[in-house]
Amino acid sequence: MPKTKKENKGSRAKLRAFFIENVGKILSGEALFEISGRKSEWGRRVRELRNEEGLNIVTHNDRSDLKPGQYILIDLKPIPSFERGISKETRAYVLDRNGFTCQMCGAAAGEPNPYDQGRKTRLHIGHIIDKSMGGSDEPGNLRAICSVCNEGASNLTLNRPDAIKLLAQIRRAPGKDQLDVLKWLITKYPKQSEALLN
Repeated sequence: MPKTKKENKGSRAKLRAFFIENVGKILSGEALFEISGRKSEWGRRVRELRNEEGLNIVTHNDRSDLKPGQYILIDLKPIPSFERGISKETRAYVLDRNGFTCQMCGAAAGEPNPYDQGRKTRLHIGHIIDKSMGGSDEPGNLRAICSVCNEGASNLTLNRPDAIKLLAQIRRAPGKDQLDVLKWLITKYPKQSEALLN
């Protein structure tokens, strides 16, 4: 008996169809594993759908209301290719150059985001001059930016920074400015500084 076209689908096609059938619904990693045909590389196929095809799939790294292993296809509007067409090499270079910290809020990759403590900081690559305004994908026009700043949700008010926000800003500053902060702290707290250094 000949195989039907549906039976011949690869795991990526199966996952794409499943996400599209369940737009806006929370899907578990276990369900995606089953839909993929129990393929061990199902996670890679989900990343390909997101990065190469532009499906707007989010995880707990993007939204604090999701648990690890949960995925949602937000809508059917694809992420524009200019937001996902940067090579892995360029992405790695920009992240390393920017010290794996958001160049807007200073949050470091993997630590709690200073503006949303329920989320770990996940970095994206953003354009300094947007492509729609003539900006390029050259490293000089790119910067690391966290998902919260990328959504435009951070720093809407000028509240007094707490320690994690303040440290994130200092970490993001040029080395000379970091040394100026250190000198100021040593001057302000000479006894505590001496105790720490000994």
